[in-house]
Amino acid sequence: MSTIRFQALREASTRKPVHFEESGRKSTIFGSNVFNQKAMKQFLTSDAYKAVQSAIQHGTKIDRKLADYIAMGMKEWALAKGVTHYTHWFQPLTGATAEKHDAFFETSFDGTETVEKFGGAQLVQQEPDASSFPNGGIRNTFEARGYTAWDPTSPAFIFGTTLCIPTVFISYTGEALDNKIPLLRALSAIDEAATEVCKYFDKNVKKVTATLGWEQEYFLIDKALAESRPDIMMTGRTLLGHTSAKGQQLDDHYFGAIPTRALTYMRDLEQECMLLGIPVKTRHNEVAPNQFEFAPIFEETNLAVDHNCLLMDVMQKVAERHHFKVLLHEKPFKGVNGSGKHNNWSLATDTGINLLSPSKTPMTNLQFLTFFINTIKAVNDYEALLRSSIATASNDHRLGANEAPPAIISVFIGEQLTKVLDELKEVTTGKLSPEEKTDLKLNVVGKIPEVILDNTDRNRTSPFAFTGNKFEFRAVGSSANCSNAMTTLNTIVAKQLKDFKNEVDALIENKTMKKDDAIFNVLREYIKKSKKILFEGDGYSEAWEKEAAKRGLSNFKTTPDALKAKISKQALDLFSEMGIMNHIEVEARYEIELEEYAKKIQIEGRVLGDIATNHVIPTAIRYQNTLIENVKGLKDIFGSDFETIAKEQIRLIKSISKHIEGINSKVVEMTNERKKANVMEDAQKMAEAYCNKVKPYFEIIREHCDKLELLVDNELWTLTKYRELLLTK
Repeated sequence: MSTIRFQALREASTRKPVHFEESGRKSTIFGSNVFNQKAMKQFLTSDAYKAVQSAIQHGTKIDRKLADYIAMGMKEWALAKGVTHYTHWFQPLTGATAEKHDAFFETSFDGTETVEKFGGAQLVQQEPDASSFPNGGIRNTFEARGYTAWDPTSPAFIFGTTLCIPTVFISYTGEALDNKIPLLRALSAIDEAATEVCKYFDKNVKKVTATLGWEQEYFLIDKALAESRPDIMMTGRTLLGHTSAKGQQLDDHYFGAIPTRALTYMRDLEQECMLLGIPVKTRHNEVAPNQFEFAPIFEETNLAVDHNCLLMDVMQKVAERHHFKVLLHEKPFKGVNGSGKHNNWSLATDTGINLLSPSKTPMTNLQFLTFFINTIKAVNDYEALLRSSIATASNDHRLGANEAPPAIISVFIGEQLTKVLDELKEVTTGKLSPEEKTDLKLNVVGKIPEVILDNTDRNRTSPFAFTGNKFEFRAVGSSANCSNAMTTLNTIVAKQLKDFKNEVDALIENKTMKKDDAIFNVLREYIKKSKKILFEGDGYSEAWEKEAAKRGLSNFKTTPDALKAKISKQALDLFSEMGIMNHIEVEARYEIELEEYAKKIQIEGRVLGDIATNHVIPTAIRYQNTLIENVKGLKDIFGSDFETIAKEQIRLIKSISKHIEGINSKVVEMTNERKKANVMEDAQKMAEAYCNKVKPYFEIIREHCDKLELLVDNELWTLTKYRELLLTK
């Protein structure tokens, strides 16, 4: 079997970059395969175009008759580009995307005529099987009906020869079965809440948009090498493998010259992104060998989430052309950095103002402080829920490792802004004196732009950091759908802004305070109440873990523990009050995420057991037999002196036997624990059993396997090694 490994190495080492030619400047091809405003103006009637724009900007419903005209125009545009099929492209609760292709082609009843048909009914709604996707008990197998419904706020696009129409996915009984519906509701909630607060500062603001800029980290591994590893192919990560002597310790990969094959892949991927309207702008080597990153220009959050989901699909498809395998797992290799997907979040008004970007005037800076402090307060009050939004089996491997934020949610704002908040915390209760107000506006609020300019330091150990004009949610995992984290973040900030406005209005009405006085008074109290969430130090230190416990911050290191926050009374009340999800929808997601966790650990346990017993042990025995034959030969030659001469061989034979016994016994014990977990009906108990009873065996079994990798003849070892996976360019 070692021949597979060496064949893969030979194949990978002789690869040449795939020939690729760019089809034009990015600015000219951008959005060519998107049914954007330019395409709509060309292919839609005036009324149809206005209907779509009204739906996008104001959320108005589109009349079915106009939907027919929109579908007709969309079809003509797609056919002109060689499209043959269409699909409703949606995001079920699998974490991936889903699609079912239907041909435009139809025949008449008697089969004598053919026509390309696509009407408003096909555009607006389709009916996939709702019971075949994760639904948390909302739908039974005999209650299969569910619907996908067109989301006009995210434009249709062409990939290959298929017209893809972004849609929501909803059950027959009305519950959301996808990631998009709660996100859209959360974005609507923050728009409404933030717009009302903005009116304190600018009456002209009519809409506030949450923006998102994700940073997608990933590994590129030669396809042949990846396919030689059953664990990579079935779990997305290596379940065993001794660390390479050379890894990332020299920091020579980070921001280095991009390897030629990888760069050609990136150029090809960038072109596909340009055609699909995904505004990728940055590419570079990441810290670990064969690890890279793509980052886009900021977009409206719903569109940004769709674009990231689409990118993850396109990355894999383009990789096939270049004989690569893309690994999006958060920790595919032990001993080197894992991958995240930093979510850079901010709020923008329809008047062109970034609400988290300081300006040059005290009034606009008071607006900045209002949204800045309210965001901190929201994270302070809902830190456990925010942690639950990024909890997965794969992200558990990354959080807390020395390249990613810890499982403790905290906010980093920098030394200078901390001083600003400390000064605001001392604002007089009630009405401010003219002198105090002047000093505050000129010497504290008025100087914030200078503070931000100088405050360039960053804290890579912080899971939620302010980085100048946005908050960076660094704890999101690389394989995650951003919608889970963004739904939670936008919901908690919307709730906080709503509460803020109620408190400010009450002070203005009941205590006859002026607006600025009322705002300062409320912000002062928020700063005091949010003290526990602010942390500027080393998030990896044991001291912080102890300090966080004293502050009352949660520290959920595993997904089963973290997910409990999703069904807390606080969370259920929040999502219900803000109109994001009802109790059924929240509890369904909780069940689904627990089941997904258990299934992933179950699969990993089965794969590890298979590799350990069917790859590692037979290889070790084969080498052990070689050693035994060698010892026998030495005994024949040297007689009673053979034990001295064959001392090292005998030691190796014993050591191999010890590790074989360790693997066998622990695989049996792990399998027995897995069988116990499998019969548990309660999802929480099953997830906890897999977490606490099954998963601990992984490291024990791995340690024995990795020790054998160092002992066994390299020529016999069947599994592609870390040095080959990570250092083959």
